[in-house]
Amino acid sequence: MIEQDEMLKVLRGYDKDNITIATIGSHSALQILHGAKEEGFRTLAICKEGRDVVYRRFGVADEIIILKDYNDMISDRMMDSLREKNAVLVPHGSLVAYVGEENVENNISIPLVGNRGILRWESDRTLERKWLEEANIEMPYETRNPEDITGLSLVKFPGAKGGRGYFLVNNYHDFLKKSEEMRSKGRITDSDIKNATIQEYVPGVNIYISYFYSPLKDEVELFGMDRRYEANIDGLTRIPAINQANAYIEPSYVVVGNIPIVARESLLGRVFEMGDALVEVSKKISPPGMLGPFCLETMVTHRLEFIAFEISARIVAGTNPFMNGSPYSYLMFGNNMSMGRRIAVEIKNVLKEGKEELLFT
Repeated sequence: MIEQDEMLKVLRGYDKDNITIATIGSHSALQILHGAKEEGFRTLAICKEGRDVVYRRFGVADEIIILKDYNDMISDRMMDSLREKNAVLVPHGSLVAYVGEENVENNISIPLVGNRGILRWESDRTLERKWLEEANIEMPYETRNPEDITGLSLVKFPGAKGGRGYFLVNNYHDFLKKSEEMRSKGRITDSDIKNATIQEYVPGVNIYISYFYSPLKDEVELFGMDRRYEANIDGLTRIPAINQANAYIEPSYVVVGNIPIVARESLLGRVFEMGDALVEVSKKISPPGMLGPFCLETMVTHRLEFIAFEISARIVAGTNPFMNGSPYSYLMFGNNMSMGRRIAVEIKNVLKEGKEELLFT
């Protein structure tokens, strides 16, 4: 893995008055770039060919670099160009999905906002479970062996796939049948099936909790909450049961949007406890620990218990409904504090105080 000292040396050689905040043009780039511009930084969108129109039309990028393939992101030529621009990179889910955590760890040789090493802990479900369990956060029963299925379960695949290919099963026979159907249609691969995680389905309300850990303040901030709108599992609820029974519609869990949520106030104490615990554990498992934005993805049961099923160790798209701030960010900062801007504020303050080692790796 690229050492932090190496990246700090690069950063300290930059022109601090002309820092460029760069990100992959996808996922949550609009708010990252817009928030950076609000804080006076130059901005750069790195887009795959054909995906640049969004950033041109909204005018959030001072510069756009077009790639034919995401593999071009890690070329020496690209890294040299980004260093010439005094660029620091803000990671999000598309960077993890398209470029890969191994390339982030070993080949992106410009300063990264946050801990590049911790991204592996969200991609590897064994490591992810270890992190959550050490933080004393309850999780659903999970297995990698389909023969262990004893009730309704969700079959999930590694990485930031946005729910693509996930499906429900009731038993081992159901798993074999549905996985073969999905494989034959090209929805999943043999590798996906081999590496699938089978997770007990917990009934309740999905609440995705977005946090920001400020290393300067040594404090976990509650930024916002959302739930995901997924096709076509959410659309199926609009079809009467009798019609569902007579017409097979293949359920899917592809995320198409995000819906803001405000939780009942009595739940917020536990929300802060979980965020604090995740950060404390992160400092032990992957020093220097969780830096900046992260998200705990939970189900809240009828007993008002939080059951966590995933963690994202970077900004999530669930912050996109809060381009002008969330109810929770409003309590701390007033209007107009997106997560993208919150990241830029921390970058500005870290650079001003000369404490780059707190935020960049």
